[in-house]
Amino acid sequence: MTSDPLWLDAVLAAHVASSGICLLAAPVALAMTKGSPRHRRWGKIYFWSMMVVAATALTAALYRRIPFLALLAVLSFYLAFSGYRVLSLKALARGGSPGAFDWLAALAAFAASAALAATGAAHAGVERGAISIVLGAAGMLASGGDLSRFLRRPADPAFWIRVHLQKFLASYVAILTAFSAVVLGEFLPGLVVWLWPITLGLPVIAAATWYFRRRPPVADRIGQTSG
Repeated sequence: MTSDPLWLDAVLAAHVASSGICLLAAPVALAMTKGSPRHRRWGKIYFWSMMVVAATALTAALYRRIPFLALLAVLSFYLAFSGYRVLSLKALARGGSPGAFDWLAALAAFAASAALAATGAAHAGVERGAISIVLGAAGMLASGGDLSRFLRRPADPAFWIRVHLQKFLASYVAILTAFSAVVLGEFLPGLVVWLWPITLGLPVIAAATWYFRRRPPVADRIGQTSG
């Protein structure tokens, strides 16, 4: 068995370090007053760390020829990217237009998610197949929602705060999924180790969305402080 090249060891070390930063930074950002300088600072730390996580994961997956992990890396980063990018797309509710890069990123994420689901449907193993289908479907739902907002103006001018929260929480679920697979894989059954983060995360995301739908004045205040 050949050992990994030194450059790959460095890539994996950067991946582990940036993953640890993400796991810490997201809860800190959520605990801060929304729209405050500290909230934005920790949110940016999380976003840029997530970029390193995705880039290093994609590099390692391509080198080791693991399409499942490569597609998952693309999806994971898109969730963080679109959650960050929506802060600059508030004008969509007033008839504004997304940029070409927004379209390309959403289409690429939808294609990657569809490919992930398709590989799951074609996979001989029930366990890996189910995991790929669930994660791929979640990715198509997230990127498809963005494409829908690009085509049809959002009715709610505060739509962006909910999208921002949903996407960042979803990207954190992706980080937890990877952490669970690596650290807890020896202790939990295969389906459980991959799907418990999304099983717990979806109700949390739904509850957060409901909360902000019930409190539009909070969204307005955040818009004034972070616009």
